[in-house]
Amino acid sequence: TKFLSLSGWSGIFAGLFAILGAMAAYIYLGSTEMVYYDEIFELMRSDRSLSPKTFLLLDALIVLVLALASALFFSIRKATKQGEKFWSPVLKRLLFTILVPLGTGGLLSLIMMWQNHVNLVAPLTLIFYGLALTNAGRFVNKELLILGIAEITLGLAATVWQDLGLYFWTVGFGLFHMIYGVTLYFKYDRK
Repeated sequence: TKFLSLSGWSGIFAGLFAILGAMAAYIYLGSTEMVYYDEIFELMRSDRSLSPKTFLLLDALIVLVLALASALFFSIRKATKQGEKFWSPVLKRLLFTILVPLGTGGLLSLIMMWQNHVNLVAPLTLIFYGLALTNAGRFVNKELLILGIAEITLGLAATVWQDLGLYFWTVGFGLFHMIYGVTLYFKYDRK
């Protein structure tokens, strides 16, 4: 009934990749504040090889792929060490409960970017990711449920202080994942 192959290392690496992605966005944009439409359009008219929208999409995609790859690698490795089957009915149910809110939030975030509501992307991704994690918490562990609630709370705060979206995104996807990963490692992985 529980998916016990999630490794603490996957959380640590997901957090690390998120922090590196946020640093790349900060360096590329030269600022964390992309709230006001005139500033966004000014950035889009700049003479960079990639528009800020394109860069942010590529940056987020790279972070997502690296985080998923590390989660897959460390989880398969943990399942193998424990002599368990990685691909199981529990994992299939877990993926479904994650993918519905995560896919919905991802599509909504893309729509918001397309309509130049970039200031809503950080809050939306945090909130929908948190919803996905709270759904998945019943299949994994209570720490995942706590992480989900923390992500939702942070996403709501990011909605209030939209000019700090990149900071909230870094804390939610970076720092919170690293704390979650270290907690999992010391509670479940280390023997």
